[in-house]
Amino acid sequence: MREDTSRQDTILACSALKKMYRRVLIGGASAIESNQPEQPGENPPLKILFVHLDGPKDIIAARLEKRRGHFMPLELLQSQFDTLEPPSAPENFITVSLEKPLPEILLQIETAILQGEALPE
Repeated sequence: MREDTSRQDTILACSALKKMYRRVLIGGASAIESNQPEQPGENPPLKILFVHLDGPKDIIAARLEKRRGHFMPLELLQSQFDTLEPPSAPENFITVSLEKPLPEILLQIETAILQGEALPE
């Protein structure tokens, strides 16, 4: 396996519901083995901004019902809420409300990326 040292910016969309999943995205498989909590001030191998799209279950359920041909059935929504461990310090994240209009959501995310750090909620 060849290591990519180009350090290009990348956008990845995934659920990463648990803190451990996000630790693996930042530090690789070794995060599983260490099982140590991330310490504030640590220099992770990758700088990642997690975007926590937050909203009431009824709004998300309504959006799921409108999707056609999507792998996520409405019946699994509660299990996703039950599994969710929302991001918290020292994770680098922003929380964006799904109740905002799409252009405002995109602007908030873009602003956070361009500033290179998390914004206050």
